[in-house]
Amino acid sequence: MQLRFVGCGDAFGSGGRLNTCFHVSGREANFLIDCGASALPALKRLEIDCNEIDLILITHFHGDHFGGLPFVLLDAQFSRRKRPLTIAGPQGIAARLAQVMEALFEHSSSTQQRFELNVIELAPEQGQSFGAVTVTPYPVVHGESGGPFVAYRVEAEGRTLAYSADTEWTESLIPLAHGADLFIAEAYMYERMVKNHLSLKTLEQHLPAIGAKRLVLTHMSDDMLSRLGEVPHLAAEDGMVLVF
Repeated sequence: MQLRFVGCGDAFGSGGRLNTCFHVSGREANFLIDCGASALPALKRLEIDCNEIDLILITHFHGDHFGGLPFVLLDAQFSRRKRPLTIAGPQGIAARLAQVMEALFEHSSSTQQRFELNVIELAPEQGQSFGAVTVTPYPVVHGESGGPFVAYRVEAEGRTLAYSADTEWTESLIPLAHGADLFIAEAYMYERMVKNHLSLKTLEQHLPAIGAKRLVLTHMSDDMLSRLGEVPHLAAEDGMVLVF
């Protein structure tokens, strides 16, 4: 299994990093986790074939995690995609997707797709399989607007990937990432507490209970990026590839 950080930045493009979008691929699995506003040009820059992606998992409805979907779907339509595509996410995703499609490309939400498109709501803590990929969402805490908010534990091809999404500390992160082969965790701040976000120092307090085999930090603010020289953990960069 391979993970490529298509984008690993925050909503403000701190450090010049692009919006959140992770590409996971293997012998059978080929999916995205989140699809921020900059996702399509970033995917093309990395020469990732969007028409081979089977599944897009959305953690919440903020633009830096969700806003790239209209562009990806428009590109699929005009490139004459034939392969079915599933978009899965929190409750209300179908309505939210239609709203953002209309806001960016009028009438696009009612256009008949050339390919089969399935938009599926995922229930918290209930696993659902999509071919070779099994996804379990966990509720997290990231404010009021733009939710519901979920993190994902994904099992595919004998490996387990966990992603915290954007959240302040919540106990659900322990079962989410417990024993995972790879845990992608937000580290928005270095130590200062910011509501609805996670600091590295808070995360570090709970790493023994989480017990993930490998940790990589993402969604970092300028504050966090300025302290990377003091950090013993791997920090994501746009385009970085991890094999797990």
